Amino acid sequence: MHYLCKRYTCTQYYLMEKVAPTATTPRVLLIYTGGTIGMIEDPATGALRAFNFTYLQDHIPELQRLGFEISSIQFDPPIDSAAITVDLWIRLAHTIGENYDKYDGFVVLHGTDTMAYTASALSFLLRGIAKPVVFTGSQLPVGRLRTDGKENLITALQIAAERQADGRAMVPEVCIFFDKYLLRANRTIKCSADQFEAFASNNYPHLAYAGIHIRYNEKHIYRTPEGEKADLEVSTRIDPHVCVLKIFPGITPEVVQAVLSIPTLRGVVLETYGSGNAPTDDWFIEALADAVKRGIVIVNVTQCESGKVEMGRYDTGIRLGQVGVVSGFDMTTESAITKLMYLLGKGLSPQEVGVEMQLSICGELTQN
Repeated sequence: MHYLCKRYTCTQYYLMEKVAPTATTPRVLLIYTGGTIGMIEDPATGALRAFNFTYLQDHIPELQRLGFEISSIQFDPPIDSAAITVDLWIRLAHTIGENYDKYDGFVVLHGTDTMAYTASALSFLLRGIAKPVVFTGSQLPVGRLRTDGKENLITALQIAAERQADGRAMVPEVCIFFDKYLLRANRTIKCSADQFEAFASNNYPHLAYAGIHIRYNEKHIYRTPEGEKADLEVSTRIDPHVCVLKIFPGITPEVVQAVLSIPTLRGVVLETYGSGNAPTDDWFIEALADAVKRGIVIVNVTQCESGKVEMGRYDTGIRLGQVGVVSGFDMTTESAITKLMYLLGKGLSPQEVGVEMQLSICGELTQN
């Protein structure tokens, strides 16, 4: 299925910093999609609303001291994080693809509620990427006295511009920077609604830590394996006909059947207990088996914030495997759902999607 953004447009570029450019001066593109970081409080109602992003310079004058070129794009209108749809993912991927050769790195400002979903999706849509795409945002608007947005943005920009001694990007992958930690995008979950440390990567080490210095965890940074195509390939196809089915004690046959009988359904991320366990009632197993026979890809991930699915460990997991449910290993739900959309959008058969879901495309899972 082919989705192109028709609702949202982009403003012109705004030069955030004027420096004397040289052949080695890094150039970073800042993309503002919306979110708390670019909001201002309405004095009458106290509600947060988006303001013209060019005013960010007034709140963070330090941007003028970074020593590299920063241009910006603002999505118009800005999108609330809860209103994110797949067409924005496609628009973001296109925006980065269209500007890929002009910039050394990209910073995407995004609302925190769905940042892990969007960032995970971009990690799959931007295949062969060799430059950093750093998502960040804030829990408080940048105009607030105690805002976390200022440090998040400045550090994200520095990471996006960072190079190795040989000139290659320090972090050539899609990631999230928030409250001192740089995390792989497709390993990240939002873990807190009211703490500055809002994101966590429980199954994979952080890529960098920003203290007095930014210290990179280089052995855990993803780089395109030797022999694989390193040119950027922007995917423009994604299939949203998927859902998440979370198992809970007392779940009824009617609920499961209602979900699995959705006419357009093509994929399910099944959130199970612990290391991949689920009810073994005949009605439940039969419902899953019937869905798999109808071509629905069912991927098993754990409800736990850390750990992984081991479908051969207990009898319940073994039975799921026997009827065709595939393992999601240690993928997050956000990563599994966006990867499933991406693979289904490629036009692969259900069997091919099932195989690909169990392989690492860009560091989103650990099989062993």
